Amino acid sequence: MAETVIYAMYDDDDVLKNGAKKLVSKGVKISEVFSPFPIHGIDPIIGVKQTRLGIMAFIYGLIGLTLATYGMRFFMIDDWPMNIGGKPSFSYMENMLAFIPITFEFTVLCAAHGMAITYLIVNKTLPGMPAQNPDPRTTDDKFVMEVRLSENTAFSASDLEVMLKDTGVIELDQKEI
Repeated sequence: MAETVIYAMYDDDDVLKNGAKKLVSKGVKISEVFSPFPIHGIDPIIGVKQTRLGIMAFIYGLIGLTLATYGMRFFMIDDWPMNIGGKPSFSYMENMLAFIPITFEFTVLCAAHGMAITYLIVNKTLPGMPAQNPDPRTTDDKFVMEVRLSENTAFSASDLEVMLKDTGVIELDQKEI
């Protein structure tokens, strides 16, 4: 079954934010906003949930810390002990302070790469994944608000179009997807 979606295009992010506030105050559910850059403050207006990316960063950091600690102990103590600067090489605990910079850097490396990969997978923006963008102009200088009729059963398509026109929209497009 096809679903009707209305795309409202704006040329200014402040106009879009003010329009979103007006629509939400009238009970309209906004599905998505597409923009060329992050619009600060739009998430609570349209009801986007907080992400768990920070929790995932912590988990990736712990994985990096564990791998760094195990790797340094294995390489520098068990596999190929080296006498560097007269430091004993028979215990990891006696050399732990020398390994702190490497541990920190590897923790940050794993957290950063893990977050970036998670972000790309969750948002389906890895190379080869089809784009979800309704209008290519949103990658340049336009902003698009997506309103689905299935989420706004209290309003007809014509009612939604009238409300959207009152928000400063520059272009309206209705599609069946």
